Amino acid sequence: MKEADFPKYLSYFLSKYLPGQKNASTHTIASYRDTFKLFLTYCEEEKAIRPERIRMTNITKELIIGYLDWLEEVKGYTISSRNQRLAALHSFFRYTQKESPENLDELYKILAIPSKKYPKSMIPYLTGPEMKILLEQPDASTYEGFRDSVLLSVLYDTGARVQELTNIKVKDIRLSSPAVITLHGKGNKVRQVPLMGNTTELLTKYLEVKKYQPVIARTDQYLFVNQKKHQLSRWGISYILNKYVKLAKKDPLFSVNFPVTPHVLRHAKAMHLLQAGVNLIYFRDFLGHVDCSTTEVYARADSELKRKAIENAYIDLLPESVPKWEEDGDLMNWLNSLCE
Repeated sequence: MKEADFPKYLSYFLSKYLPGQKNASTHTIASYRDTFKLFLTYCEEEKAIRPERIRMTNITKELIIGYLDWLEEVKGYTISSRNQRLAALHSFFRYTQKESPENLDELYKILAIPSKKYPKSMIPYLTGPEMKILLEQPDASTYEGFRDSVLLSVLYDTGARVQELTNIKVKDIRLSSPAVITLHGKGNKVRQVPLMGNTTELLTKYLEVKKYQPVIARTDQYLFVNQKKHQLSRWGISYILNKYVKLAKKDPLFSVNFPVTPHVLRHAKAMHLLQAGVNLIYFRDFLGHVDCSTTEVYARADSELKRKAIENAYIDLLPESVPKWEEDGDLMNWLNSLCE
């Protein structure tokens, strides 16, 4: 019996190729790992193929499509999540086509599987007044409340992704003018984001009262930690945000009917920059997007900007008055004479 080569390729792909040759972040590697954990579960539960017995010759286009359909229909994944899993599979099979050329024909078929189209939802974001209400919720008279106030302010002011926020260390902050914060983004990309005056003041006070661990250099400690002084997790930040969203909803002006996640604050910052007239090129770099096509979704989402643009370009060509056909006893005559 031939050796099962799939486990060998997969382990090398996750442990050597992604971190070593592609310089992928730990978050990306974890996402790819989860894709294949689900794939192995599918193979074992639905196809009775044990993980250690899978060979590259077992993997066909039909098997992959069956797995993707299983994610949607059995596991309840959204089409967006299905497409993310497919992207991870494509990355793996692009790697294995060089390592396993004898399977090229089937691998090409797998790589030709397209992403599934789905209607794009509107970008959820908080308006300026709603954002102000949310930021006012933490009780800054307590240490924990003050930390949360700074956390939410930094999350919004920098437009950081939640993982970027968790990774901020004290050494990443420069409070002298011009104040900036260094964010470590997707794909290990690094960018500097300017800090506004109020956030700079909050951070200055926070660093003075922050509880540091004595055995680690202050500059190497994470900016936001939990009660055990460990790095805050993505879940921890979501928990903190949800707590204050519930409080904000007691205010009738906080009329939000969608889930407020940390990414919603990033969307809010982007929309507010756009509404302030900031050029797409500038806040593409601010948000850490690779190109403007990603940033342009905010321009398409802002209905108020569209309305103002249309109003500015609008030429009134309509007649000042519309004939009152109801005063004409013969409707048919009126209709016939309308375009004469």
